[in-house]
Amino acid sequence: MTILSVLGGESSIGRVRFSTREAKQETRVTSVAGESLKAILAYQGAKGLFECLAEKYLLRGGISGVQPKVLVPERASSARGEEQALPLADLIVKSAPREFPTLAVNEFVCMSVVRACGIPTPKFYLSNDRRLFVVRRFDRASNGCALGFEDFAALSGKGTACKYEGSYEGVALRIAALISDESARAAALARMFDMVAISCMLGNGDAHLKNFGLLYEGAGTNVALAPAFDIVNTTCYIPEDGLALSLGGSKSFFASRLHLLDFANKCAMTAGSARRRIRHMIEVAHSVVADLDALVDEVPGLGLSLERELGSFRETFASSAY
Repeated sequence: MTILSVLGGESSIGRVRFSTREAKQETRVTSVAGESLKAILAYQGAKGLFECLAEKYLLRGGISGVQPKVLVPERASSARGEEQALPLADLIVKSAPREFPTLAVNEFVCMSVVRACGIPTPKFYLSNDRRLFVVRRFDRASNGCALGFEDFAALSGKGTACKYEGSYEGVALRIAALISDESARAAALARMFDMVAISCMLGNGDAHLKNFGLLYEGAGTNVALAPAFDIVNTTCYIPEDGLALSLGGSKSFFASRLHLLDFANKCAMTAGSARRRIRHMIEVAHSVVADLDALVDEVPGLGLSLERELGSFRETFASSAY
């Protein structure tokens, strides 16, 4: 029960809390002033920094996922750049696992493509030594109040072990069922289409149920699809990798090009608007990858993988039949 109260304390993702009197006392005793984002990004030798942060903020809450990460309170800055003592926001600091030392660069490149395509993302940063990927958490309102967040594993009644089960069409159906406001539902479905399409184009084989979620205020008010997060190219590590969830009954990246327009229909989009959106994202992705070529070259196989995936989409959607 004590472990649960620590991992489900005031800093945990979303609004659900679990606490005991002892855990609350421990939190007060171990409260700290927070860290400077500028210092985190500029630190040389980020491996040692991450270990230090992980030890220092171990009791601030658990964050799911395979990639090592820690939730760090950010020390706010005034308009004049002076650091204040009170932490007002949180940063998710992600370190690359030993087997994928350039994963932070990979994620920065892919998330830069996503952002440039006009898909909402949290604010994110790459440390100067390329070892850390830092993200501002998105489950807090501007006044610091916690927003509700539920990922689609939970919304589908599945545990973490089943996060690769299901389909993107199934996620779209749940979005349509759970968001009652018509305009909000249309916006969420259009964003879902964009997020699935860009994951296919970037060779992201890890877009599973826990990497999509709903944000909301109150009891189901102002419900919206959460921003895109955790998007990386996985085919540079696993050339034969496939989609995390099925699309059109298949997990093949090759087949995804053929099924995206059908998926658009599930997202209440016309084939014409989906086709224009896909073509736009292809061109934006090519441009961003070219602009970040020096970073792309730091990740073995990333350039070739992105060229292959984006090239196949460009070839398919250049055809008048699509």
